[in-house]
Amino acid sequence: MRQRAARLVVAGALLAVACARTAASYHASAAERAAVRDQISAMLVRSAANWNRGDLDAFVDDYLPGDTTTFVGGRGILRGTAPIRAAYAPRFAPGGVRDSLSFVLLDVDPLAPDVVNVIARSVRRRAAALLLASACVRNFPMGERR
Repeated sequence: MRQRAARLVVAGALLAVACARTAASYHASAAERAAVRDQISAMLVRSAANWNRGDLDAFVDDYLPGDTTTFVGGRGILRGTAPIRAAYAPRFAPGGVRDSLSFVLLDVDPLAPDVVNVIARSVRRRAAALLLASACVRNFPMGERR
């Protein structure tokens, strides 16, 4: 457990360094921060609803398509939406074990017009598990992601 926690801390630190390079000269206004926070909050609510409904395709749809998307989890670092989907698939298969999920949005920091650092806590109800996560998220106007 300690080794896994250490890996997640290192991955989070690397992500923070990568995000920090993007943020060198961009400063979002309070209105922009509020709008981005509302968008990210809606995405997290939608993502949790898709998870809880058992809709893997809709859940994975919030990940940016392509090989540049990176996920750090219990299986290490996964690159691309296909491996991320494959890692989640057993939980969505008939008989798969999938706890209910919600998110608590802790902070949203726009680093550039289209990049946001998101800090959120995922909450799994039955397992009483909490996971703190930080992610660089590409911010796209509705309908422009693909």
